[in-house]
Amino acid sequence: MKKVMPPTYFLILLIAGIFLHYVFTLNQIVPNPYNYLGIILIVWGVIINIWSDRMFKRAKTTVKPFEEPTSLITSGPYSFSRHPMYLGMISILLGSAVVLGSLVTFIPPLIFLFIMEFIFIPKEEEMLEKAFGKNYVDYKENVGRWV
Repeated sequence: MKKVMPPTYFLILLIAGIFLHYVFTLNQIVPNPYNYLGIILIVWGVIINIWSDRMFKRAKTTVKPFEEPTSLITSGPYSFSRHPMYLGMISILLGSAVVLGSLVTFIPPLIFLFIMEFIFIPKEEEMLEKAFGKNYVDYKENVGRWV
């Protein structure tokens, strides 16, 4: 059975947020023009994801959460977040919620955070610690999970 990967959850939740906004537009909590600040979050999320992905490609290691890593990346966006791709995806989801402005659109970023925090990240960090030992433990002590 093929596992559902984080980008799939991200896309489903992005679409769900947009759908929910148009179905339940009753509670606008971010008024114009302040909702346009969400564009900054979206752009930052896209940048951090592209940057992180390029770091993986340059190191020739897997980007897939359940595959064995071959390199420990600690520079670039990995110098301030152990999971910058997930941070980027949450930034995009949160930015979309701010742009749309309705209360219900803030649910998908929370769901994504929960899925990453309790399903993906623990397994990934376990694999990284097993693969890189003390180097990864030292990295964990110096760099936060999210920021």
